[in-house]
Amino acid sequence: MIFLTQLIFVKEGKEETFFEFESFAIPLMEKYTGKLIYRVRPRKEDFIDEQKEVPYEIHFISFNSDEDLKKFMNDDTRLEFIHLKKDSIKSTILIKGSKI
Repeated sequence: MIFLTQLIFVKEGKEETFFEFESFAIPLMEKYTGKLIYRVRPRKEDFIDEQKEVPYEIHFISFNSDEDLKKFMNDDTRLEFIHLKKDSIKSTILIKGSKI
């Protein structure tokens, strides 16, 4: 089992485009054993300290294996809508780990 944490920074005014991409991508993960464990939209005041911009959303995701994650990332349906991600997301920080 692998775990991913994504800090997602959305371009200002592109929130609806981001939601549209997520409406395709999140359900598709299940086809590849992916699970969205937490989806958090923090407010600036929720941070005790920050050195950089606050993320728009934070996702905690799991997949059974790296191979399942790779299949999801390369899924033809996901790639059809990848332009929505590119149009709406300024940057993402991805942290990969495993349960200890």
